[in-house]
Amino acid sequence: MFPSVNEILDTAHVVSLPMTSRFRGIDQREALLFRGPQGWSEFSPFVEYDDAEATTWLMAAIDYAWNETPPLVRDHIFVNATVPAVDAEFVEAVLERFDGCRTAKVKVAEPGHTLADDVARVAEVRRVMGPVGRIRIDANGAWTVDEAERAVHALAKFDLEYVEQPCATVEELGELRSRIAYMDIPVAADESVRKAEDPLAVARAGAADLLVIKAQPSGGISRALSVVAEAGLPVVVSSALETSVGLAMGAHLAGAIDPLDFDCGLATASLLAADVTASPLRARGGRIEVRRVDADEALLTRWAANPERTQWWLSRLERCHELGKNYSQ
Repeated sequence: MFPSVNEILDTAHVVSLPMTSRFRGIDQREALLFRGPQGWSEFSPFVEYDDAEATTWLMAAIDYAWNETPPLVRDHIFVNATVPAVDAEFVEAVLERFDGCRTAKVKVAEPGHTLADDVARVAEVRRVMGPVGRIRIDANGAWTVDEAERAVHALAKFDLEYVEQPCATVEELGELRSRIAYMDIPVAADESVRKAEDPLAVARAGAADLLVIKAQPSGGISRALSVVAEAGLPVVVSSALETSVGLAMGAHLAGAIDPLDFDCGLATASLLAADVTASPLRARGGRIEVRRVDADEALLTRWAANPERTQWWLSRLERCHELGKNYSQ
């Protein structure tokens, strides 16, 4: 079912949540939440995305609010801690927010930071987590092939589980994967899946060892499951820095995938200093539950965006809803 825009607007709330530290270049996470027959859902494409890309996120949000989710094969998901591009001295405090997580994803290649900064950050993560902890790094496509190769060499001594989106293009990923194959460090694709016109191109090209899948950018749980099935590669289900409502959508995606061999990036509620629910979807013993999350009206009011930002999001919703009428379900 495709609801009218008024059906969505009737329950829509726009929030602006403070973050514990700067992440992905932002200090506040904005999101639009609404309620459908199945419960609360979230529309939160990053503000720089154009309407065409944002429409895919809206289709995911509508699907989650109006349709039943696929059958689950598990009711808990093992999750990773996420370490922003902070100075090494802050790493331990960040990791303490992720109760019991045995895996950490560390942001690297942040603008204004050097490879030496990345090495110091990853080294501190390894020190805090000890030899049995798992460390994966995420460059968000910021490196050239030569820069990525140099960085992987510098960071390999910390026993990397994999390197996520080290370069921007499928061709670059393939070249880097060939160069570092002897090091036995897998390459994961994220942006090359969620921002690509063809999310399967990276798998067909043999340019990645595993895929990072996100529910909203994929157009919803069912569409994401189709990509997983067709790609035939191991996957990591991750978040798009959502509130706990959006994270619950990701948890239902992860809960429907079998096998699920890697810890998932669905504990990012711990990067938020506030949330829209009194029962946030945070890691406990290294896991999160697969459950729907109800937004709390008092918290929606407490963290409501200012009138200008609220109108910006409502207008964006209306434009994307119009585009979504031609979206193939």
